[in-house]
Formats: sequence, structure tokens, C-alpha cells
Amino acid sequence: MSFLAIDIGNTRLKWALYGSPQPGAAVLAQGAVFLETIDQLAEGEWKHLPAPASMLGCNVAGDAIRRRVEEQLELWDIEPRWVVSSAHAGGITNGYDHPSRLGTDRFVAQIGARHHVVAHGPPRPVLVVMIGTAVTVDAIDTEGKFLGGLILPGHGIMLRALESGTAGLRVPTGEVVPFPTNTSDCLTSGGTYAITGAIERLHRHLAQHCGQRPVLLISGGAGWKVAPYLDIGHELIDTLIFDGLLALQSHRLAL
Repeated sequence: MSFLAIDIGNTRLKWALYGSPQPGAAVLAQGAVFLETIDQLAEGEWKHLPAPASMLGCNVAGDAIRRRVEEQLELWDIEPRWVVSSAHAGGITNGYDHPSRLGTDRFVAQIGARHHVVAHGPPRPVLVVMIGTAVTVDAIDTEGKFLGGLILPGHGIMLRALESGTAGLRVPTGEVVPFPTNTSDCLTSGGTYAITGAIERLHRHLAQHCGQRPVLLISGGAGWKVAPYLDIGHELIDTLIFDGLLALQSHRLAL
């Protein structure tokens, strides 16, 4: 009963083959490719994999990319299934004004985060942060209700915007320091502190709302770059979206 989980982001497709469609299942194989190369999956990374019994995917890259991935999935006799954000799923109550408009990556990561928290103790509020091409910061209360969140540009977008809109600035290779004294360090520090400041602000809002210190979970391809500069305790979990997909598939099979 192996299970294939797929996470299609703005830049890369990440996949993992699990031994079973259940949280905590063993990873049999995994990989990541840039979207430009997804047409090579069937003859490349997936060619020698054992056929999965089922799959579930999360896609924020649009229908054209989804169709290209489905063509690669024709390697096996499985039905492609993709998450659609809804009002309730996987222990999360979606508080978005229009629940279906919440990005599926955010929705699935929230489900993965909720499952992680309740699997390791009593329910607690949780702040779910994904740091990639864009940055999202989502607040979930103790009962599993998504209260709302932030979307802001990732570090790369911030730097490219400054480079294109400001004469003389170039994408830097600077460091994050408390008091930058050169342009490269100013740019790198500014982008990092913008992201960490947004995280810390929403963390305070959630703590005040719930009367309890929230768990802070960070995921995404660039999470490791930002996490060291946070002034609050956190856990870095690369697999939040895969954890959410496993939880959703497990719940579906249990119905």
C-alpha cells in the first residue's frame, strides 16, 4: 500500500514515496526537481520506483504544470488526486473569508502542523511558517481553527525588486549582522529582519489571542536560512506539507 506524495511549489516539485498512507510511515524514496525539468520524471527519478498504490498532491503552480505532472504519472496505473482547500479537513477549520481560495500549500501545511502538535502532547496554538519563493505565516488556535495569516515576498523577491527599482544596487552576497555597515550586509540583513519581524509580530498576536504561547513550526526550502535569526523558540520541519498529505490520505481511507 505504498503512497506517493507530491508538493508542487512555485519553483520546484518535491515528492516522497511512503511505505503506507499513514502519518509516520517510512520513506522509501524521495526527491526534488525544478519545474523546468518535470517532463523528465517518468524517464528519470521515477523510472525505477515501485508502482505506488495511490497518490495525493498539493499544487500551487497552476493547471498547466499539474497536467504535465499527470502525464508523468501515466507511468503507473494510479488516479491523480489533488488537494482542494475546503472549510474543514484534517483537524483544521478554515477561517479564510473564502475557504476555497486559501492556497493549498498553506492548507495542507496547517493540517501537517496540527497533526504534529497533537501527536506530541495536548492541543496548543501553532504558528505555521513556510519560507520559500514567498513567505506565509499562518495562525491556528488551540481548537484547530485557522484564524488568518500573512503573505510577504521571500528574500529573493525582495532583493530582485530592490535591484530593479533602485540604481546602483545589485543582489548581494552579504551577511546578517546587528548593525550593517555595507550595502550587501544592509540588503541581506534587511530582508531577513523583515521576515523574522513579521513572524514575531504574528506570534505575539496569537499568544495574546489564545492566552498561551504558541508552537512555532517553520518549513520551506529557505526556512533554514531564516530560522537562526528568530528570537523565539521554534522547530524546523521540512516535511509539513508531506505530513499533511499523509494525514489527509489516512483520514480518507478510514472513512
